[in-house]
Amino acid sequence: MNDAILSCHDLTKTFILGKLEVPVLKGINLEVKRGERIAIIGASGSGKSTLLHLLGGLDDVSSGRVQILGKEMQQLNETQRGEIRNQSLGFVYQFHHLLPEFTALENVAMPLLIRGMKWTEAAPHAESMLKKVGLAQRLHHHPSELSGGERQRTAVARALVTEPACVLADEPTGNLDRSSAQSLFDLIQELNEQMNTSFIVVTHDPELAGRMQRTLRLVDGALQKEIR
Repeated sequence: MNDAILSCHDLTKTFILGKLEVPVLKGINLEVKRGERIAIIGASGSGKSTLLHLLGGLDDVSSGRVQILGKEMQQLNETQRGEIRNQSLGFVYQFHHLLPEFTALENVAMPLLIRGMKWTEAAPHAESMLKKVGLAQRLHHHPSELSGGERQRTAVARALVTEPACVLADEPTGNLDRSSAQSLFDLIQELNEQMNTSFIVVTHDPELAGRMQRTLRLVDGALQKEIR
């Protein structure tokens, strides 16, 4: 029995630029088990972010398939894909993408509200997750009133509030100073162990990659296992 929560098989992505075909990913195969932490590293422009977008169903594959909890994304319409993303995946980016007019609590509750949950039910979940990431005193602060590290912690709380099977993180420490980045490393590891949520993290930071259980390098459109 396959216990992968997210997998891709023979995944390819080719971009069409005018009359030019630019292959970026060439036959990617990956299986992610529940609770696993994986780093994806590689040169700028190697296709790391593209791979995350395909795994998250945010972009269409050229060929191959992506499965999330046994459901094949290519066989779903956009509405069904959106439901899978909302129920099973969390996303964290280099820039936090918090909505400036809403408080930390409201930002974190947003995925639950999108799911159709009432505010009176969503708010306690959001508050609990913000406490888990160390922001109990920042519930009613707007993003402009938070430090860079606090904004990124809020973004992590938002990604995890739905209790997803897997979080896809694209350079989550890229805009943080070393101290804030170190704090976020610790947080990701702690939440991974507490919640048994898988993390796939694209990063240029060797220290963050070193915190993951597996490191894969994207070279010439293919994933290679890093030897430690």
